[in-house]
Amino acid sequence: MSANVQNSIMLFGDSITQGGWEPGMNGFGASLAHRYARKLDVINRGFSGYNTEWGIPVFEQLFATREQQKDLPTVRLLIIWFGANDSCLVQSPQHVPLPKFASNLKHLVKLVQSPKSDYYSPNTRIILVTPPPVNTYQRRANLDARDPPLLLDRDFENTRNYAETVKDIAQEEEVGIIDIWTKMWDAAGHDEQSLSKFLYDGLHLNGAGYQLMYDAVLETIEKTYPELHPDRLQMVFPGWASIDRANVAASVQKRAAEQLPEE
Repeated sequence: MSANVQNSIMLFGDSITQGGWEPGMNGFGASLAHRYARKLDVINRGFSGYNTEWGIPVFEQLFATREQQKDLPTVRLLIIWFGANDSCLVQSPQHVPLPKFASNLKHLVKLVQSPKSDYYSPNTRIILVTPPPVNTYQRRANLDARDPPLLLDRDFENTRNYAETVKDIAQEEEVGIIDIWTKMWDAAGHDEQSLSKFLYDGLHLNGAGYQLMYDAVLETIEKTYPELHPDRLQMVFPGWASIDRANVAASVQKRAAEQLPEE
């Protein structure tokens, strides 16, 4: 078993998060792992098809309790990206009503931030991400081409409402926010069909879409949690030029990538 030597960034969400490591797709998760190499591990906890309702019991298994945290590295940044499935139309089994979606997101935040929670982690910072806009032209074509064909399961304005709710919750809970809905919509010139520049099937991001997301993550970290920006972190193990060849073992000992805030 590999020893845990570095703190981490955890990416928690649905298929758009899971796909952030897909080869050839310029995934934001893989890009972050490269940028934070030797400083913070980047952990993929994306679950294709999941919504917040199903995500909560999973999170309670994958995030360490406060008792477990005593012996483990710290999740320094938790990026939560749900809404693409929650915002499905009512007939979809993935649909979560907007009030329940809001309640679920707040619950996930409080699991980590509330001192009363079994998962309380005071040194974990949180960023919420809005769902991206849906291109119903692409999505309809994709579903029509299936065998058998499927009915359209998402609506442009409905997804916008879920994105606005994520922004409201981030403000209420005083956590970071990435409004990828607006960034992508602006980049598409406010034209739904032009969203095909960033989505390969009307729902999931392509390489250009993930580049927008990667840039947005670093921008938000710089603005909201600058101490966690990769340019401000030192490597856990020193660079090779710092190794003392006369005393190698002593000169390559693990060191903290960053100083945790005072409690």
